[in-house]
Amino acid sequence: MVRAGLGYLAAADATQLAAATQAKCLRGLEQADAVATAARASMLAGFAAGQGYAGDAAYSARAWLIHQTRITSGAAVGHTAWARRFTTHPKVIAALAAGKISESVGRLICLWTDKLPEEVRDDADEVLLGAAAGGLGLEDLAGLAAQMRERARAGLPDEDPGREFADRGVKLATTFGGAGVVHGDLTPECAAIVGKVLDALGAKAGKEDDRTKDQRYHDALAEAMRRLVAAGLLPERAGQPVKAWVHIALADLLLLDADSALQDQWTARVRQRWAARRAQASEAGGSDGAWLDGDAAEAIACDAAMAPFVTGDVNVDALEDLVRLCVELDARRDGTRDVAWAAIEQQVIGKAVDLLSGPGGLASFLRRRQLGARLSGPSLPLDIGYAETIPAGIRNAVTLRDRHCQWAGGCSQPASACEVHHTKHKANGGTTSVKDCVLLCPFHHQIVIHRWGWTLVVNPDGTTTAWNKDKTKTLHSHGPPVRPG
Repeated sequence: MVRAGLGYLAAADATQLAAATQAKCLRGLEQADAVATAARASMLAGFAAGQGYAGDAAYSARAWLIHQTRITSGAAVGHTAWARRFTTHPKVIAALAAGKISESVGRLICLWTDKLPEEVRDDADEVLLGAAAGGLGLEDLAGLAAQMRERARAGLPDEDPGREFADRGVKLATTFGGAGVVHGDLTPECAAIVGKVLDALGAKAGKEDDRTKDQRYHDALAEAMRRLVAAGLLPERAGQPVKAWVHIALADLLLLDADSALQDQWTARVRQRWAARRAQASEAGGSDGAWLDGDAAEAIACDAAMAPFVTGDVNVDALEDLVRLCVELDARRDGTRDVAWAAIEQQVIGKAVDLLSGPGGLASFLRRRQLGARLSGPSLPLDIGYAETIPAGIRNAVTLRDRHCQWAGGCSQPASACEVHHTKHKANGGTTSVKDCVLLCPFHHQIVIHRWGWTLVVNPDGTTTAWNKDKTKTLHSHGPPVRPG
């Protein structure tokens, strides 16, 4: 009934309604949003307390929300925060359920009273809720909350000095275009150290240095991070030394004829794919490195160790023709290998190349023949039989391919926090190769697979499928195939 009512409002032509009706609907929608917040908090609190998410092999309620309800990470964080408030702020939840306050005001009240001692928090919620119901504005509510906090602090002369320390934090987010946004709260000592580093590395380089202070601080931060990585002082991640991955298109490494129309088209296509990778990383928080092109690629490639990896994408449209040609070629197996045989054979080879969109064979050829000494050395081994430890070449190739935990039910843990898993164990004839290894986070690798008995396989098209020990539940990283018609 609720969905039907909302659907009716969504389909209605609001421009044909009177302003008073529009206003009434908007007020009602805010109340409905508040009630929905309280209902979701109650349901999610019970779901988390009973670890209902474990039934789908998720390691937390937040992870389950992201991959089972298809919401963003930020939305999942917001929902789980309300689930925690269901226990710590029962009066705010009750006010939301009654539609007396909006979700946004309720959230602010919780944030304000969370700074108070636990024994007075419930009373503070009641006071602020009453003031809000009486018509007190947001600014006055904030002032009232501040007064409460000061009174509470006055009654606690021996207040824990570590309370302010607990509020420290730094967040790094990436934009759709791949740029970064940093914000947070630093402790006084951290702020002093960061300031000294930025001042030292961000000083003007001379009269010709026309960078602004903000630009110099940005460049100083990048320089500090590069020096830290190069110094080898960072702890290992997932058993490997810390390294910065930078992806550069072949188009930006080759100095080809600038007037080539084909090269221009190819470069434009590659850069579109690079832009898509940057956008994906901004949403998924991937740790597979920066995707650079143009001047940025030229600058980073000037003094960097390069490792070429040849990858390809399956062109499903070519599969049907390839199968048809293979059947036709097989029918001629007992005949003479004449011109017709050779022609079909060439078509098979062409379709095989088309199936992999070229890079499986052609990019490898280009790498060996066109890139010169720096990139034309022998390829790293990507299949070595079975090994208890994963060689660097295979580990890097798997990391670049998977980019994050490949659990079939969905998991956004970045590659830096993942382990390489053999999909088939040594005892069952498994090998250590790129196609037989997959990235999994410690929870899905060590707990779900090796403790709970789940099985995960990598399908030929790169998707993953997993099932539990008694095969009563199956998870897929992909949707069902599209049926013709």
